[in-house]
Amino acid sequence: MTDLVLADVRPWDGEPVDLAISDGTITDLRPTGSGPPLDPAATEVVDGRGRLALPGFVNAHAHVDKSWLGHPWQPFAGEATTQGRIAHERAERDRLGIPSVETAARVLRELLRYGTTAIRTHVDVDLGVGIDGIGMVREAAEGLGGAVAVEVVAFPQDGVIRRGGVLDLLEQAARAGADGIGGLDPSAIDRDPVAQLDGLFAIAERYGCGLDIHLHSGGELGAFEFELIAERTRRAGLQGRVNVSHGFALGQLPLDRQAAVLDQLGDAGISWATVAPIGSAPLPWRAMLDRGIAIGLGTDGIRDLWSPYGTGDLLRVALDFARLHGLRHDEDLVEAARLATSAGGRFVSRPVHDLVVGAPADVVLLDAENVPDAVVRAPDRALVVAGGQVVVEDGQVLR
Repeated sequence: MTDLVLADVRPWDGEPVDLAISDGTITDLRPTGSGPPLDPAATEVVDGRGRLALPGFVNAHAHVDKSWLGHPWQPFAGEATTQGRIAHERAERDRLGIPSVETAARVLRELLRYGTTAIRTHVDVDLGVGIDGIGMVREAAEGLGGAVAVEVVAFPQDGVIRRGGVLDLLEQAARAGADGIGGLDPSAIDRDPVAQLDGLFAIAERYGCGLDIHLHSGGELGAFEFELIAERTRRAGLQGRVNVSHGFALGQLPLDRQAAVLDQLGDAGISWATVAPIGSAPLPWRAMLDRGIAIGLGTDGIRDLWSPYGTGDLLRVALDFARLHGLRHDEDLVEAARLATSAGGRFVSRPVHDLVVGAPADVVLLDAENVPDAVVRAPDRALVVAGGQVVVEDGQVLR
């Protein structure tokens, strides 16, 4: 029997359909008014009133363990460098009870409010908290009843090689079932890129987990790191399992150098997660997609000790991506929306994440004329369905 019917909705601004859901999966889409109801005995029928329907948003890069959301306002402090922010966070996080189940749950609810139904989150693993944050994030997700599917990357925010014992913690996390392990600026932070990458790839090979490496270095130093990672990925046979986060240098390279690096990244099956920060160099996103380099959008931290910004609205990240890359044509704005939704499925182990039969029943309804209108206005989410259940209605989280 059908559990839920979303009647009169417009997937990707197509013709109105009635969309049927059973056991958390989309089972049918039929033109509205074309015949008898999909299932007159459906447990629940929701009138979509002709609203635009998109797949649930996929946050490909977040840090849900680190926010001070819900606490009094925290003034930004610390030196405005990667190292300065690491030091400031380490000095202040205990005072704010970071990490905690409550913190992670609060952030997940905000993400859900804006239509995010699947997420890859980095969770700090270091000598201060061990791997405890991973369990806290998973407990928070379980408390939402599976409304947000969460994949966890054990993340060494304070460096890998320069902190004795961190590699052991990453291995513990992988052994305990973390979906991936992370790395951080092997040249600028650890100042030993070969040692960091040797350690990370060895763990990934032993446990079959993914790798997701934060890279902030610019110019030729960043290109050098890209090439090292691509070469190690091919050698380890981990094509399709390695992701670069941020990777600001890519947009800074001369075109001929950029093309050569893109060829290596594409051959290694490396994907890319960006938070599209205004002021960074635009990515060669078309050339990346042409080479099979998957691109995902993420929020990064949300009101944390690194930055007071962030709401959790991935549609606004798509808007930032559009602005950063000068997108104006409708087809390009639609592509930005796809990066935030259907194209993001591969970042959370979903071969199919779209409004099609057989896909997970994650659906977002918006009051928007079409997809480009939704991107440029980022309207409120009228309804969010996750795993076949209505979890947000008129902006109110029901979990």
